[in-house]
Amino acid sequence: MEQLLQNLPDSPILEFTILLLVILTVPPIFEKLKLPGLVGLLVAGVLLGPHGATLLNPEGETIALLSDIGKIYLMFVAGLEIDLEQFRKTKDRSMIFGAATFFVPLIVGTAIGRFFGFDWNASILIGSLLASHTLLGYPIVNRLGVVGNEAVTVTIGATIFTDIAALLVLAICVSINAGNFTPETLVIQLAALGIYAVAVLFGLDWAGKEFFRRTGDEEGNQFLFVLLAVFLASVGAQIINVDKIVGAFLAGLAVNDAVGNGPVKEKVEFVGSVMFIPFFFVGMGLLLNIPAFAKTLTSSLGMTLAISIGLLTAKFVAALVAKVLYRYQWVETLTMWSLSVPQVAATLAAALVGVQQGIITDEVFNTIVVLMLLTSILGPLMTAQFASRLPLTQAQIDAQERLIWWEQHEQQETGKVSQREPSSSPFTVVVPIYNPLTERYLIEMAALLARHEQGHIVPLSVAMGHVHMDDPELDGAIAQSERLLSRSLDIAREFEVEAQPELRIDDDVARGISRVAREKQAGLIVMGWSPTTSLRARLFGNVINDVFWASHCPVAVTRLMDEPMNMHRILVPVKDLSPQSLRTVWFAQLFADANEAQIELLHVCDRRTPPEQIDRFEMELSKVLGDSPLSVSSHIKTIAHDDVTKVILRAARSADLVILRSVRRRTAGGLAISNVTTQVIQDLACSVVLFGEPHS
Repeated sequence: MEQLLQNLPDSPILEFTILLLVILTVPPIFEKLKLPGLVGLLVAGVLLGPHGATLLNPEGETIALLSDIGKIYLMFVAGLEIDLEQFRKTKDRSMIFGAATFFVPLIVGTAIGRFFGFDWNASILIGSLLASHTLLGYPIVNRLGVVGNEAVTVTIGATIFTDIAALLVLAICVSINAGNFTPETLVIQLAALGIYAVAVLFGLDWAGKEFFRRTGDEEGNQFLFVLLAVFLASVGAQIINVDKIVGAFLAGLAVNDAVGNGPVKEKVEFVGSVMFIPFFFVGMGLLLNIPAFAKTLTSSLGMTLAISIGLLTAKFVAALVAKVLYRYQWVETLTMWSLSVPQVAATLAAALVGVQQGIITDEVFNTIVVLMLLTSILGPLMTAQFASRLPLTQAQIDAQERLIWWEQHEQQETGKVSQREPSSSPFTVVVPIYNPLTERYLIEMAALLARHEQGHIVPLSVAMGHVHMDDPELDGAIAQSERLLSRSLDIAREFEVEAQPELRIDDDVARGISRVAREKQAGLIVMGWSPTTSLRARLFGNVINDVFWASHCPVAVTRLMDEPMNMHRILVPVKDLSPQSLRTVWFAQLFADANEAQIELLHVCDRRTPPEQIDRFEMELSKVLGDSPLSVSSHIKTIAHDDVTKVILRAARSADLVILRSVRRRTAGGLAISNVTTQVIQDLACSVVLFGEPHS
């Protein structure tokens, strides 16, 4: 083995190859063991570093560069993923809770540092490490449909205050540690930091919005602009003697509004979660001194316990303050506590800066790693336990918000209350066609829906444009499109539905589909399925993803194994009562009513979900079904199980069609997690419809 290691070339390419292999294989293994993937990256770093196989050198230029980029990217994504819209809704309460959940841990951490003999600078930095938090539990509250709960919204908004404040304390501590500290230099440093923060937050925000407005759909240039913004802000932070992670976080906040929730944000986070951020966690593992780490858990066990217990206690006290001030229920208070406990992104990045600058010792750094491991596991577990008991506020949707494209005129006819005027244009379904083998099923499904709504369909074929309009390839594409459109007319006549075929020449298929749908004032796009598993598709997107992002109306992506007329048993998994989930249910009702089918609504909950929570969910869902003007036979089934995918696949064996909601899921720390929808689609043997909202 030693001979083999000696024969390996000592080059950056080898280290980069090893890193890619680690981030590809290790996180999935740890996720199967019910452990966070980032823990696996830390372990891999330890095993491959100087205290293991010595394949990676933490002091080498390659590892140092990639780890620094990952650290910057991690803080940038932390700023980018903060929901500014949620913050604006409850900014006053978010600021107050943010102050409480920052200053209480800061004071407790400082007291712990002084108790164990650290100077004031190191003690305050230890306190600031406990003051921030990472929203690892956000995917859980999102899955449970309780993001709209005020206590959850306030906690999410408080992240802005805690992260910025913690990074400011870090900047001051680093400045003090550099020496020559006087009150005058502190004032100058704070003034420079204030000017810099304003320049980044407002300057990059303005520049980002202008650049995105002028470049339109040029996603490649927009992606490069975002990368330039984060590294430019990081360099600017270093110029004023502030750590680069401060600039990265501020850059994330600055471009937040410009990027929005569009495809550029998905690509930015995809690159970070797949490559750069894992590099940082592997680099963290390389820095862990195993003998010192073991010593910390033994000789410094008191400090480890003090910091861990101090964090949990301080965060609970801060949540208790919010309960007293705003009269939250106990379950809301405990949810706020659980969401503010995890210490990952800002904490780890700041701790690494602190130990590199010599402000805190290796013992404190190791203790922070222990704290990260503890809270990253404990926090989400507590969130799942407490958030499942929160009131289902999203089910109390105003009747006007429940109105969707196919219900508007029907509610007018049935006398149901509506604040909207019925649409003057007929219901239009745009059907992009490309594959002759799937054309009939697509047209048939669109025709059933359009006939039910007394509307019409628009069969659409997009021929890729060329520089020369007399190019033979373009002539062939146009001829093929005309044949497809002619056939679509014949199929539409069979169902006695009006068809208005459209041939479009465009450089981008997705844009052509979205623009035709807008021009025709379409209420729905029905399109066929295409694989999305390739790296290029995940990085640059494919036609389906781009249509989801760009469309103004809902999109139904289909993979049909039989004629839609033969589909009479429809399965609809329902994970929460959010408006997006309910609109998926209403789409299923529309198709079922058009095809005289039955619907089974399947809700898979956690095994620990209280029975009263399940009863309340079913009651709210039954109420939603009762409000619908469509008389469709529906059945609600709830199953408590840990494996959602397995339950859905088992239930799908007796279904003709499964209708799923299109969902993209990420973690707040930027590490991607498995998507139930993706796995279900891959393993389903029956027909499937993936229903997505505009800009989803």
